[in-house]
Amino acid sequence: MNSYEGMDQFIDFKQTVHHSARSFVHSRNSSNVPVLVVVGGATATGKSSLALAIAERLGGVILSADSRQVYQEFDIGTAKPTLTERQRVPHYLIDICHPTETMTVAAYQHQAQVLLYQMHQNSTALPLLVGGTGLYIDSLVKGLQIPAVAPDSELRSQLLQLSQPHCYQLLQQVDPQATQRIHPNDQVRTLRALEVFYVTGRAMSEQQGENPPTYPILYLGLDCTDPAVLKQRIEARTHHMVEAGLVSEVSALIAKYGSELPLLKTLGYGEFKQYLAGDGSLATAIAQTVTHTRQFAKRQRTWFRQSAQIEWLEADAPDLIDQAMGRVKGFLEQASHLRLR
Repeated sequence: MNSYEGMDQFIDFKQTVHHSARSFVHSRNSSNVPVLVVVGGATATGKSSLALAIAERLGGVILSADSRQVYQEFDIGTAKPTLTERQRVPHYLIDICHPTETMTVAAYQHQAQVLLYQMHQNSTALPLLVGGTGLYIDSLVKGLQIPAVAPDSELRSQLLQLSQPHCYQLLQQVDPQATQRIHPNDQVRTLRALEVFYVTGRAMSEQQGENPPTYPILYLGLDCTDPAVLKQRIEARTHHMVEAGLVSEVSALIAKYGSELPLLKTLGYGEFKQYLAGDGSLATAIAQTVTHTRQFAKRQRTWFRQSAQIEWLEADAPDLIDQAMGRVKGFLEQASHLRLR
């Protein structure tokens, strides 16, 4: 299945979410205003836990905005919601792509927009968009106009034979504006930008625009202002993943798909793949994962801090849930008043 297929899921979705929403009907604003609540921020700040609490209290469903949770079988290393959590609150945009396929931002945006349309038209459930992939969130919040270029496996194969620094250098030549948003080590987005250029003959940045949705959006951001606190959270998260069976998960994925699968080069998987290959100890793999996650979180914070739309909350505030609930309830009341005017 490629990333544009699976539309039959939406037929089941329309019935499932409608049924789920009916059990939440008592808690949504009475005027049934189409809205969206976003919970974004860096990894390990507690976005999923906060969103789960809000959804349970206000009758919501969660749409994942995580570029790796969309892939099947990559569970522990992506901190995918557990089955218990998914039973407590309906989750969508998880496990929608096979590991050997590529989920483009355009494909993610399309599926998310269909889901939001169905929610707004057919249910009273409150949609919460939750995750740390800023580009996924922006594709919906800003209504990014993304070139609909299907993945070209032959072209990607040729580009993958080049080193990432070489590919990034090529991108600087053909689309310098794109390199202002893409980190030099981000192989996935570098390849995508090159792919769009070579397929269309035009730079991806020249083909992008914005068409924001007309419905109200509340954008909450979680952050740890104390770097030491975030470090502790990342360390605890990494150790929890190992205890939950991350090493076994990586081993099974290598056995099934081979060590060259691109997803096995991503954060958390690449470090433990090296350990399983005999390169370093388990302690080294854990330490490397913590270091690389901290570096990744720093880049995420830089991305999210560029948005003036985000209302920030301190991740370790003792009354975090109460603060968030107050913001959401106030937002829903304001949205209801706008609808009644």
